[in-house]
This record gives sequence, C-alpha cells and structure tokens, in this order.
Amino acid sequence: MARNTGTAATTDVVVIGGGYAGVMAANRLTQRGDVSVTLINPRPDFVDRIRLHQLVGGTHDAVVNYRRILAGRVRLVVDTVTRIDAPARGLTLASGGTLDYDHLIYAVGSGSAEPDVPGAAAYAYPIATLEEAQRLRPVVKTASAAAPVTVVGAGPTGIETAAELAEEGRTVALVCGGVLGPYLHPRGRRSVAGRLAALGVTVVDGPETNVTAVTAHSVRLADGRELPSEVTVWTAGFGVPELARRSGLSTDELGRLRTDETLTSVDDVRIVATGDAAAPSDLPYRMSCQAAVQIGPQAAETVLRRIAGERPRAVEVAFVSQCVSLGRRAGIFQTASKNDIARPYYFAGRPGAKIKEFICRGIVWQLRFEARRPGAVDWWMKDRNRGTAVAEAGRRGETSAVR
Repeated sequence: MARNTGTAATTDVVVIGGGYAGVMAANRLTQRGDVSVTLINPRPDFVDRIRLHQLVGGTHDAVVNYRRILAGRVRLVVDTVTRIDAPARGLTLASGGTLDYDHLIYAVGSGSAEPDVPGAAAYAYPIATLEEAQRLRPVVKTASAAAPVTVVGAGPTGIETAAELAEEGRTVALVCGGVLGPYLHPRGRRSVAGRLAALGVTVVDGPETNVTAVTAHSVRLADGRELPSEVTVWTAGFGVPELARRSGLSTDELGRLRTDETLTSVDDVRIVATGDAAAPSDLPYRMSCQAAVQIGPQAAETVLRRIAGERPRAVEVAFVSQCVSLGRRAGIFQTASKNDIARPYYFAGRPGAKIKEFICRGIVWQLRFEARRPGAVDWWMKDRNRGTAVAEAGRRGETSAVR
C-alpha cells in the first residue's frame, strides 16, 4: 500500500509507542529516504521511566522534549491507538481518527499491573507511568515528615523509591514479599541491604512477607503483621496494554505480542513488535531500557529488510548489568552475563551512583545520537546462546523468560 508521491513510492511505517524502544525504532527507520515514519504516543513528551522514582522524590521531572530525541523526519501524533485492523492495515485512534500503514511496529511498552490484593487499588500508589508518579509526588510532599511510608515490591523500582524517600528523611519500610532484589547476586544484595539500613529503611523480607491487604493507614502481611502506612507505594509487578489482545492478535499470558526471532508477529508479517510488549519465541527479555534500546533498532531493521526484499535477521541482545540507584549519593552496578544472569562483581557506593547517573544520561544521548545518525548505534556484544536456549525451550514446551 505504498503511496506514490509522483516521483517515487513512499512506504508508510507507523510506530505505536514512544518509549525507549519505540523512539530507537522510529529513528532507525529514517535511514531510508523513501520511508515515511509516524510515531503515535499518548503524551507530547518522552517519559524517561528510569527516573520516575526521582520524580516522586522531587529530584527530576523525568520528561524530555521529543524534538530533542526524535529525527526531524519522524511525524509525532499525540493520540492513543484503540484498535489494530491487521487485515486492512489500519489503526483506530482514541480521537476518532484512523491511520493506515504499510508496516507497523508495536512498541506500546508496559505499565503497572492491576493489583489483586484487597484495598491496593484504592489505597496504594503505583508509579510505573508518568501520570502515576505525578499523582504520588504531591501526596509525598504534603505528608508529614514522621508519616510512615511503605513501599511494596523489592525489585529495582521498589528499592530505588524506598532509598529516594528515605534520603529525604522519611520513615520508610520496604516490603519484599520474598527476597530483597531477587535479580541481584547475594554479594550485591548484601551491599544494597547495608545501604538501605544506613538510610534507615526497614527491609521486611523473607517468607510470608507478601501483602494480603492494604487499608488507608496500614499494610497487612501474610504472616499476620500489620505495618502502619500513611503512604503506600505499589511497585509489585508490571503489565502491558491490552491493545494486541483486543485487536485479535496472538499474545502470551501477560498480553505481550507473540513474535518469531525476527520480532515479526506470528499472525502478520507486516507487524513487528519491540520493547516490553514483545514476546519473541515466547521467551521475552527482561523488561528494561537496556533491552529496549537494543531491540528497538532491530525491529526497525526487520522492517527495512522486508522493504528491501531481504531476509530479516534474528534478534541479538546482550545484557551487562542491572544498575540501581540508592538515593542521590549511592548506587549499585551489578554486573551480569550476556544472557542476563547476575555475577558476583559489582560497584557500590558513590562509584555505583556515578555509573547509574552516567547510564541515565547516556540513554538519552543514545536516543539523540540515533536521531542524528540513524544506523550508527549498535550493541557491540551479542548473546550468541539465545538460539540454543530458544530451541531447547521449544523442545520442552516452556514459555518462561530466558534468564
């Protein structure tokens, strides 16, 4: 359905979602002059999600103007896609409009999972999106300094939020529902626990520490304890938008779009998925900007190769770390193997904080660099073992994430 402009046919490629993966994909697509690129996003600004805990703590606004990080040829449409009509190659927008495409990149990202704990939806504050973090910020700001704050969830977001608020001098409890920082190597976990203790954070970990109920003034645990909580922050679990499932496309149990190893939808060769909402071979990568900035450009390359009549390549992603801030003055850089398993080595304290800040700034720089020189950014390390892992998982019928 390429349009004829009078001189040459133009291929219309639409990217749904303007997060890390979507922006990288949109910028990479501008390598070809005969490709028209449209990015659809519900907000007029880019959300720097790895800084949302700072927004809650009042040290960063966590947004970047799209014109700083998008190539000039990318058309930004501020709207929300409500339905994908794959057979007709068309999109329905929340504003009432429609948009046609020749190729589609599905990069809708992730958000907070709907909590199934009684009272959590009414009394707890999720922070996975900009609007959620903005809603929580004034609540924290106006709460008295002595008001107990409970952060539920001990992944990176929970740890970072607890540390950020404790550094402000607030009384914070971090409820793990199991192990503190489950991804971390035991050595790194001990380092994080020590820093949290120094900040005055009460870490509630171990068996039977999952939350069973949330009220306006407390958090109840499976072991019978009831923690006082005037402000409860919910960071336990992520979900993805229902757009693909609602549009009749094949998804995994979480709702991520199922693709092959070239990131192509198992239903439609014209649809490619990337970022948190993609499930290549039913073995999705860890939800992270580290994965997003790698598979975003590769999704675009799959589309560009199809336009050129070439065979797309299998996705290649390599991890190096999990980086967690522990307030503004400390952090941890937990090294990892290429296939995303934590190693015993880490940088902590002030060096960890500097590395984390360098990475945060570097991600935005990477987006800008790709906008100016599409195709110049490439990940120099690849996990060459994924193909074997995919084949073995297929033989076993597994659908769990590769670790």
